[in-house]
Order: sequence, then C-alpha cells, then structure tokens
Amino acid sequence: MATSAAARMTKAQLFRLSVVLGSIFMILLIIVYWDNVGTTHFYLHTSFSRLHPLGALPTVAQDKDWETLSDVDEFLEKLLSAGLRQNSLSNRQTEQPLPQGSSRPVLGNLEENVRGYDWSTRDTRVSLDQEKLQAERRKMLQEFCANSSFAFPTKERSFDDIPNYELNHLIVDDRHGIIYCYVPKVACTNWKRVMIVLSESLLDQGVPYRDPLDIPREHVHNTSTHLTFNKFWRRYGKFSRHLMKIKLKKYTKFLFVRDPFVRLISAFRSKFELENEEFYRRFAIPMLKLYSNHTNLPTSVSEAFGAGLKVSFSDFIQYLLDPRTEKMAPFNEHWRQVYRLCHPCQIDYDFIGKLETLDEDAAHLLQLLKVDRLLRFPPSYRNRTASSWEEDWFAKIPLAWRRQLYKLYEADFVLFGYPKPENLLKV
Repeated sequence: MATSAAARMTKAQLFRLSVVLGSIFMILLIIVYWDNVGTTHFYLHTSFSRLHPLGALPTVAQDKDWETLSDVDEFLEKLLSAGLRQNSLSNRQTEQPLPQGSSRPVLGNLEENVRGYDWSTRDTRVSLDQEKLQAERRKMLQEFCANSSFAFPTKERSFDDIPNYELNHLIVDDRHGIIYCYVPKVACTNWKRVMIVLSESLLDQGVPYRDPLDIPREHVHNTSTHLTFNKFWRRYGKFSRHLMKIKLKKYTKFLFVRDPFVRLISAFRSKFELENEEFYRRFAIPMLKLYSNHTNLPTSVSEAFGAGLKVSFSDFIQYLLDPRTEKMAPFNEHWRQVYRLCHPCQIDYDFIGKLETLDEDAAHLLQLLKVDRLLRFPPSYRNRTASSWEEDWFAKIPLAWRRQLYKLYEADFVLFGYPKPENLLKV
C-alpha cells in the first residue's frame, strides 16, 4: 500500500517536473528569439498578424508547402502572434501623426546638390485606377514567372535555394509588418529613410526620426541601420529560414523598379561623372586600363578628373558585357539586375512601384500601409534621368553591344512590363 502511494507521488512529481522544465524551455526560447537585435529595434509590439492591408494574405511564390506549415513554422507563428491584439493597440497609441511642415534637406552631398529637389506642390490624391494598375503589374510578373518558355538565370530555384548573402536587399520593419526590397537608383535613398522612420531604427539625441529628410545620407546607407534578411542567420541560426518564410507570408512586401537602360544611365552619371573615390578605385581604374588603354593612372579621383581622365559610357557598357567581369565578382548593386536583387519569382510582392509613376505610387502605398498620417514620401528630384535621353546616350554604342546589353537585362524589361527599346535595337 505504502509502495503504491509512493509510486503515485513519484509519478506526480515527475509530471510536475516535466511541466516546470517545459515552461523553462518555452521561456528560454522566447528570450532567445526576442534577444537584442541591435539598432533594428525588433519590438515585441510587432504588428505580426495584423490585418493585411492588401486583402488576401500573400504567399511565397512557387512554395506549395505554405498550405501546411512545418511544425516549427506553426509553433513560431503561434508564439509570435500571442499578444497581438494588445500590441497592435499599443503601436497605434504610441505612433504620432504627421508633423506639420517638413524640413528641407541639407544639401551637403555633391550628388544631391547636382540633382536638386522638386518642392513644387502636388495633388496627392490617389487615383481610383491605382488598385487596377497594381493588379496588372502583379499579374504580369506572376505570368512570366510561371511561363516555362521564358527563361533567365536563377528563375527556377526556390526561396530556400537563395544564399543568405543574396537576401541583403530585403529590409524588414517589424513594427508595421513591412518588407522592402531596395533597388539602387530607384529612389532607394528616400525609401530607406521612410523605413528608418517607420521602424524607429535610428535615433537623434535619443529620439526616433520622424521626418525622413532629417536623416543624414551617410546614415541611410549604413548597413547597420537596417534589419535585412541576410542578418537573420547569425541571430536566429537554424530558425532563420522559418522566420523569413513566416514574415514573407504575413508582411506586406514591396519594391520599386525603373526602366533598366535608364537605370544604367543613372548609375553611370552618379558613380562615374561625379567624383567618387570608392568607385574610381574599384571600377574606374580597371575600366580605363582595360578599355581605354590608359596606364599609370592617378591614385585619387580628384587628380584623375583634373587630368581629364574619366570613364566613358562606352567603357562602362564594355565592362558590363565583358564575360571576365562577373568571373571576378558579381555586378555591383547599382547595375545588378532587379531579378537578382529582389528575387521576384521566389517572393510574391504585394506592391510593385515604378519610378516613372513614383509620386502616385508612393502616395498609394503609404495609404495601403496605413502610415500616410505618420509621414510623407520625400519630394522627387528635378534632374531625374529621363527615358527620353536613351537615344542620345546610346548613340555612340555599337548596335551589337546594345543588343547584347538588352539580353543581359531582358528579364527586368519583361517581368516589370517595360517595352523592348526597339528604336535602340534596330538598324
């Protein structure tokens, strides 16, 4: 009898011990997950499972496994959704409305001095056609991604096949449930500023920035300022891909694109027509040696410009077409194809903006994200590189090179609905 009672007590104790150990494990997991994430302010007050602003929940493109999440995914999703309603309310209470007036940028940077800002007043009323336009853009992208007869490198791989270092352009804002894939030379400086304001990832004298244009340019492009997907591995280890997929399912994902040839012209203007020490040393010196037969080049960009030694647009095109270029290193982000930066056939974007319709698209997107009362998108540049300049810029580029260049960027033209530049590709 005593032995039986002792056995029951032992079982009860073991049960209580297992409950305690299980609770400790859960607490430790939560602590690890919510561990410090540096300047990104990965808030517990996340809008992780807020109502998605674009209607139906987005999914990871070509990933059928989302219909039945893995156990780990499901566990993490439930864990992270636990206190959602009160957290969402907390966010709304702490967010402040748009400040009256907006400070103008300090034009200390040569590139911004050259460009200048357009401060003219605009009617920011969003067209009723915006939703239809977005539906058309997304449909076109999805159809070409699914079209087996349209092929380009990396198209067929899955999201899991993408190396972490190729996910460094996906910026995450956990406070509002937003993922932005930035494309250099497509208003990315100002969109990064917007993401900093929304995520409160950068402080000015202990206070988060509220006006995007108050944020100094050098901080905008500092990689430590932003939480990007490629940083997940060192923070969350083997859980990183699961977390990425959950965020891709739950968050609103957007990118902005631009006519590929115009983007190349813009990259050339800002990196090789202006004095840029880094780009001179890394790219201009090799180009001048390989394609202009220069030797004994100055070590500094100011000396080179003073001596009239500048990379020509023809040198730049030769560099892009030279098969040796990418054997040395992948294209720099300023001229790397959008499909390689943002993986549009692996990630199902909810919003596709275009620089050609930046003002309308930006206003519509901020409304969809329900942050239009918190900030305005900064004004456009007056000196934006125009598509009408293409013929002048390519006038001295041989026809064969133009056709090769189109093939190199064809996927970006097709996926994002830019017409083939026939006037540049025919005799």
